[in-house]
Order: sequence, then C-alpha cells, then structure tokens
Amino acid sequence: MEKRRVANPLALAVLAFLLWEPMHPYELGRRLKETDKERSFKYNRGSLYMVVNQLRKAGFIVERETVRDTQRPERTVYELTGEGRAELYDWLRELVAQPQEEYPRFGAALSLLSVLAPDEAVELLGRRAEALDGQAEEIRGKVRQATEQGVAWVFLVEEEYRLEVLDAERRFVGRLVESLRDPAYGREWQRIFGSRA
Repeated sequence: MEKRRVANPLALAVLAFLLWEPMHPYELGRRLKETDKERSFKYNRGSLYMVVNQLRKAGFIVERETVRDTQRPERTVYELTGEGRAELYDWLRELVAQPQEEYPRFGAALSLLSVLAPDEAVELLGRRAEALDGQAEEIRGKVRQATEQGVAWVFLVEEEYRLEVLDAERRFVGRLVESLRDPAYGREWQRIFGSRA
C-alpha cells in the first residue's frame, strides 16, 4: 500500500468531481452536499479548501481561471492535471481491491463490553438495534426515491453498501443480546465483576 502525498479521503472525492469538469471549491462543496457524499466524506468548508490547497501543492490540480461576479467574491476554478487523474485512479483501485483495517468506535466498545452488567448491555444494545433499524429504513427510503427518479444503481452503490453493513450489524447485535441473556454468562460476569460493579 502506497503512502499518499495527500492522504485525506476528501481529496479522492475532490479529484473525482474534478474529473467531470473544472470547478471552484464552493461548487465542489455544493455538489458533495447535493449528491449526499457528506455521508461518505467528513468535511466542512475549511477542510475542503485545505484539501484543495494540498492537492494544488502536490500538482494534482491546477488553477484554470479566476472568476469574478459582482455579487460574490473572486473564485478560483481548478482542474485536474494528468498526475491528478493518475492519482485518482491509482488510489481508487487500491481502496476497492485491498481491504484495510479500520477502527470503528463500536468495535472499541465491543472489546470492552464485558465491563457492563449483562442487563445493562442488553438494554443498550436494544437501543442500538432500534437506531440501526431507523437508519436502515431511512436509507431504503432514499434509495427507493432516487431509483424512482431514474438515478442509476451505480450512483447508489455506497447506500446499498451502508444498508448491507447495517443489516449485518443488526443481525450481530441480535445474536449478541441472546448470548448476554444466557444465565451462564450472567453467573460468570457476576463472579468476575460483581464486586467491582
């Protein structure tokens, strides 16, 4: 796995959007929001401008022109360079083909779950299951609406992935709750943590 000169995943989104056409950072932000990419890329206006500047310094994008309109401040339009196009495809191919270790917060919590009393863990996991169901239903609604509007499936693939991950997590949480309700686990937890709780 190659070390990237600009490693922020938001840079990948910027490169991809500039593949379509040159634009200024404000327009990039509008398009990211418009296409719901903020669900995949964490950013704000400041971080977007910072990434654009990093990409420019790395030679992946260049200033194409500066536009001035009487009602808005001057805006610099950027376009992808040949090196930027190569970086986009190389990085995207790497991310698609090679699984990488990620450190989700839920995984961290699960690694320490035994600290919680079984009844409390079951109650908290029940709340999580309800939240997961709500998120999944929201995604299904968005996908259904987008499909009805004629959006091609390939532009919804990240939502389909999210849905699969949520469904898998929901099934996992259900099995975990059953294990936590096992009286044998309750007795073992009491033996280990009972005096410390």
